[in-house]
Amino acid sequence: MKIHEYQAKNLFREYGIPVPTGGPAFSAWEAFEVASKLKTEKTVVKAQIHAGGRGKAGGVKIVNTPEEVEKTAESLLSKTLVTKQSGPEGKIVRKLLIEEALSIKQELYLGVLIDRAERKIAVIASASGGMEIEEIAAKSPEKILRFHIDPLVGCGPFVCRNIAFGLGLAGTAVKFIAEIVEKAYRLFIEKDCSLIEMNPLVVLTDDRVIALDAKIDFDDNSLTRHKELLNLRDFFEEEPLEIQANRYGIDYVKLEGNVGCMVNGAGLAMATMDIIRKYGGMPANFLDIKGGANKENVIHAFTLLMADPKVKAVLINIFGGIVKCDMVANGILEAMNFVKVDVPVVVRLEGTNAVEARNILNNADFSFKVADGLASAALAAVGIAGPWQQ
Repeated sequence: MKIHEYQAKNLFREYGIPVPTGGPAFSAWEAFEVASKLKTEKTVVKAQIHAGGRGKAGGVKIVNTPEEVEKTAESLLSKTLVTKQSGPEGKIVRKLLIEEALSIKQELYLGVLIDRAERKIAVIASASGGMEIEEIAAKSPEKILRFHIDPLVGCGPFVCRNIAFGLGLAGTAVKFIAEIVEKAYRLFIEKDCSLIEMNPLVVLTDDRVIALDAKIDFDDNSLTRHKELLNLRDFFEEEPLEIQANRYGIDYVKLEGNVGCMVNGAGLAMATMDIIRKYGGMPANFLDIKGGANKENVIHAFTLLMADPKVKAVLINIFGGIVKCDMVANGILEAMNFVKVDVPVVVRLEGTNAVEARNILNNADFSFKVADGLASAALAAVGIAGPWQQ
């Protein structure tokens, strides 16, 4: 689950991580009120959307007076902001963050995430933070430092100091950075985060260190332990079909392609998407109906797939291990009595009773394309939907 910058900064405040003075605004008048309370020469108006790259897209403005803040807020609210991370459709700005502008001496980068390959928490740091961090990571990877922390040992003071020294800092800035790393790590563990990012983390002219930007993502599987975090969820920022899938108990992520996928098992779903790409297509979604693959799950899956107008063909890829393939085939037929499926459907069934399942689908009234293997199924689905062209 993602949250807005102003919400992440509120959590930073709870954990003692310094952030600029300011607050959220949901209207131009509120923006004026917040700005009027700031004792600063300049004020920053920041669009709040769940996507990075806001500055380059015109979503961050520095102005002089509360009156200018109000005018800027009017121009940003309800605007569609298109960034590198938002996709071509962009995101509508419904909220703003109004903050004091600060005198910056140096911009740094600091991130905390899970390194699954190492099975440890990774602290990522760079002395070159700011809007160009992605380009720096691509062109000068040596400028990106990575420190691994064993969660059984924790983030001790010596680790925090090593990170600060690794950034080439000295004096009081080392103390500030070490404290921020320790607090960020504690927040990461206690709130079951999947990502904490400060870009930029800035050193001010008086050598104080402040998180100028804040991003936090949470592990969805942990939210049952953190009921208080559910209040931070913004449904306007989420894909409606993904919200519906969550209610169905189906793992679904909408993608940009035209081949709808219905698969049982996350690993098999990933392999299915990979082979669609291999043969020149683009999956329209990740969809895992999970091990049961019963009639209700298939109905819900077809409902999601048919609600996406980009889907030109559906590829069903089921491996019958615990569940029998003939039961899945009958479930597919029953589901089609409840959901209007108006695109071609390619089916690949392997495992227990696969032969019986193929016979059921071949003799059905609906014209299925029953494939012998995953490769032929993917080729057929891509052939129907057409090669992907951006």
